[in-house]
Amino acid sequence: MDYSKFIGIDVSKLTLDVEVLPDCKVLQGENDEKGIKQLFRSLAKDYKVKLSEALFAFEYTGYYSYKLAVYLQEKGYTFVMIPGLELKRSLGITRGKSDKVDAGKIAEYASLRKLQIVPTQLPEKEIEQMKRLLSLRDRLVSQRAGFKASIGEAKRAIEKKEDPLYFKVMEDMVKDLGHQIDKLDAELLNVVQNQPKLQTQFDLIVSIKGVGAQTALYMIAVTHAFTKFPNWRKFACYAGTAPFPYQSGTSIRGKTKVSHLANKKIKSLLGNITGSAIQHNTEMKLYYQRRLAEGKNKMSTQNIIRNKLIARIFAVVERGTPYVEIMKYAA
Repeated sequence: MDYSKFIGIDVSKLTLDVEVLPDCKVLQGENDEKGIKQLFRSLAKDYKVKLSEALFAFEYTGYYSYKLAVYLQEKGYTFVMIPGLELKRSLGITRGKSDKVDAGKIAEYASLRKLQIVPTQLPEKEIEQMKRLLSLRDRLVSQRAGFKASIGEAKRAIEKKEDPLYFKVMEDMVKDLGHQIDKLDAELLNVVQNQPKLQTQFDLIVSIKGVGAQTALYMIAVTHAFTKFPNWRKFACYAGTAPFPYQSGTSIRGKTKVSHLANKKIKSLLGNITGSAIQHNTEMKLYYQRRLAEGKNKMSTQNIIRNKLIARIFAVVERGTPYVEIMKYAA
């Protein structure tokens, strides 16, 4: 699509700074529903921008950019939400910081990369809800782990009877956080059960030995119900399990290894199910043992199994049939 204008928007908690290229026009609006409507009305009437022919670009900033993204999608305007790290690395050497300047740089980024940019499409409301609930769950789990660690450290230093209230408050917090986590788990399953498509995907994923409910929920949410990534290899790159070479000319011959640029939460979950699969999945267990017996690297073998599990998850969803453990039928 040929765009007549490239509109960069710097999103902050309270304001939206905008620059229109190639006109180099700038304006500012409030970051709320009323302010967003006024901003786009001004773009259309005062700045004569044909909104349907423009490309809107802004950094993904979670809650701050959510209302703007929803408005653009409801109106049918073309927009792209750019990851912060990608935007930062594309700007080159910079000095100082200004919201107006950042808006101009975002518009310039969209203009220069118009051929490579894939417009953003927000996922269904159920997926957004799952992502919010999973994010909150992670925070609660982290807080519970912190209180558990504090209790353990305190027990090594003082007797419980010396300060019973101190211990009781922390123990009550652990219990309460556990109850709240259970509520979130129940609501997540409820969201999935109310959508036949999500329920089918969930059942297919957990049919793979070693893959549990939490991993299935995260896979559905992160992949936007398996619509965000064209194949499992793209997802493996996103998850940080795809190996990349490191070499240049004849002098640099580094090891082929995974990148640290990854979704660390997903990578951690994949590590957990890999350990489970090695223990409980006969095929994976034998493969793992054979590789180690051949003198292969332990970590690289585990990473191969991670990728095998990713491939199987995508395969069962694409095929629409549960995973079948073939080895148990072998003679």
